[in-house]
Amino acid sequence: MSSYRIQGVTGEWEVVIGLEVHAQVTSNAKLFSGASTEFGAEPNAQVSLVDAAMPGMLPVPNRECIRQAVRTGMAIEAQINKWSRFDRKNYFYADLPQGYQISQLYHPLVGEGSLLIEADEKAGIPEDKRIGIERIHVEQDAGKLMHDQHPTMSYVDLNRSGVALMEIVSKPDMRSPAEAGAYVRKLRSILRYVGSCDGNMEQGSMRADVNVSVRKPGEEFGTRTETKNVNSVRFVMAVIEQEARRQVDLIEDGGKVVQETRLYDPDRNETRSMRSKEDAHDYRYFPDPDLLPLELDDDFLVQCRESLPELPDAKKRRYVEELGLSEYNATQLTAEVEGFRRFEDVLSATASALGKGEKDVATQVANWTLSVAPGVLNALGDEAKVENNTAAASAAILKMQDAGEISGGQAKEIYEIVLKTGREPAEIAETEGLKQLSDTGAIESVIDEVLANNADKVEEYRGGKDKLFGFFVGQTMKALQGKGNPAVVNQILKDKLG
Repeated sequence: MSSYRIQGVTGEWEVVIGLEVHAQVTSNAKLFSGASTEFGAEPNAQVSLVDAAMPGMLPVPNRECIRQAVRTGMAIEAQINKWSRFDRKNYFYADLPQGYQISQLYHPLVGEGSLLIEADEKAGIPEDKRIGIERIHVEQDAGKLMHDQHPTMSYVDLNRSGVALMEIVSKPDMRSPAEAGAYVRKLRSILRYVGSCDGNMEQGSMRADVNVSVRKPGEEFGTRTETKNVNSVRFVMAVIEQEARRQVDLIEDGGKVVQETRLYDPDRNETRSMRSKEDAHDYRYFPDPDLLPLELDDDFLVQCRESLPELPDAKKRRYVEELGLSEYNATQLTAEVEGFRRFEDVLSATASALGKGEKDVATQVANWTLSVAPGVLNALGDEAKVENNTAAASAAILKMQDAGEISGGQAKEIYEIVLKTGREPAEIAETEGLKQLSDTGAIESVIDEVLANNADKVEEYRGGKDKLFGFFVGQTMKALQGKGNPAVVNQILKDKLG
């Protein structure tokens, strides 16, 4: 159970959260027309006669949009409704040419499912928790009003009008900003694994309406507000904190929370009223007369299921059980699509280069992928060239390190040069003097000199002062200019000191 509470003058309050996530479906064409969905086009350059609601134009459902929504439902283990229907949601707005939105209210494409968020003590999530998902319905997006193009008028860009959206409606199962943040991150990850949405919140292809209410722990749900179009995980969490605090203060001052739609102002970190909340009857929903019900056959559903990739939870489980990775490393590697792809590419290349099984090198590759490589990339910034960051180069470096030819520090230096120049790791190690000394004769000679120069400390060590061993290692590595193989140095020192 979440321990998150709002402290008020009358005691503790619990926050109740539900999210409606609008995810733009990955497709080349819109939901009911052949117009392009590409982001960044000139205003009104991607508007068909259907999108502009010209008289006599009839919508035709895009099969790919339906397929992607079904695949998403399957990924969250939801009920797929073989029979669903489109409804008209009637309201007037300047960027809605039809005067109604085609959506699904009574018979959605996808029914109940759930999503697992994992325990994170640091974030305030003490245990794994399953968040219920009520439905996923498919609908068309509206256009966009542009208020900054003219001193007295607003312009309308209809490029987005008619783009397919999945509205993913959670149950009110979240009880803290941390849980809501984890839910959005996990949902975004699944959408990107499946390929049904790119999850780009900055570009508006994924955004959340945040429903918040407060109550005394254990009491009935309070009146909720809905904060619209929140476009980052950080802002979702901030909305919950600010709106819950506002509601508690309002109730404790003798006021009453009104069911309404609100907007979030990130500059002021506050929500403000937008309009009173409408109910379904205010929109006069009715079945769209231009569209037949959707009826999905078994072959279509089988194709959808067979097209699904290995999903985050299953992949994490495989990394732990089959590759022997720690829970932490497996969680980090599977959180984002790019992370696991990079790891698996380097893992395959390294196992091949070393002639070992993937399990034998998985932990080494995981540490490289999660810690070493990102550290060097971040330090280099724009100096790193993407085309030089190949799995083969990483594998070559890890092979030299595994053989004891280079140290961890030298591996970083070689990787940095690879990223800048694209040179071969082995050639860099040779020509730049970045090889580790493993010649036992040469190392033994240096150790003899170190011990002779520190005879008093040798006596102290043999007298029981074990901590001096690190001193001898340090002096030896200093004399070898950091190029001595630590394993060889340690072994010879142990033999010499007895």
